[in-house]
Amino acid sequence: MPIQKKRKKLDGIIKKMGKVLIAFSGGVDSTLLVYMAHKLLPGNVLAVTAVSETYPVGELQAARILAKKIGVKHLVIKTIELKNSDFTANNAERCYYCKKELFSALKRLAKKYKLNYVADAANIDDLRDYRPGSRAGQELEVRHPLQEAGFTKQDIRCLSRASGLPTWNKPAQACLASRVPYGHKINTETLQKIDQAEEFLEKYKLKQARVRDYGVLARIEVLPVDFKKILKSNEQIIAYFKKLGYLFVTLDLAGYRMGSLNEELPVKTKDSQNEKQ
Repeated sequence: MPIQKKRKKLDGIIKKMGKVLIAFSGGVDSTLLVYMAHKLLPGNVLAVTAVSETYPVGELQAARILAKKIGVKHLVIKTIELKNSDFTANNAERCYYCKKELFSALKRLAKKYKLNYVADAANIDDLRDYRPGSRAGQELEVRHPLQEAGFTKQDIRCLSRASGLPTWNKPAQACLASRVPYGHKINTETLQKIDQAEEFLEKYKLKQARVRDYGVLARIEVLPVDFKKILKSNEQIIAYFKKLGYLFVTLDLAGYRMGSLNEELPVKTKDSQNEKQ
């Protein structure tokens, strides 16, 4: 479907919502959704950013600046995933517990402010990955306007650029817990170490970067086009990572790919999730 038709469909979906609360991380997807909703429903949109140990520290200020630039009402709330032992145990259902915490908090806020819907910025590409968190969204009746309108990640970037949004080429972001392999317990110290490691890599202007944490080993994922940047600065990177507590620092030759830690899951686990979506 041409992007113009998707845009028209998205406009119709948002208009019918009337009043909506949107989960707003400040990433490319949620920024476009907030921008479009505010444009179509001025005064009837509430953008909510949830902060916790799983949210990169530097992203909050960026989200605040974006919300102010768009002109939308913006709230920041605190979520407490790390108090849930089901989440910190970090099994294959981890994302479900995280999203259940988030969406439950957003539903309470929507009720308080008398808003008709809670929405997030999931897109069509997300359906290709193992995402148990989507089940929490279904249970709590969270809407996905971009997904409903057929938007891919590329569509979102194209429309963001045409709309003059500075996030159009921003690297994809994800919960810091997604850097920890299943079965490895999640704690504040590990999440802070990952956040600091990825923040350090930002200075090399990489198109995309992830630091997967295996305790004393860090596995760096970047796009193959950026391998030379990492290898050229390997001594500085290794020195900094060792200060953080990593004894071994590796570069994944397969390069960055969305949800790479899901590759270790049994096929039947992923198939079962796809049947639920």
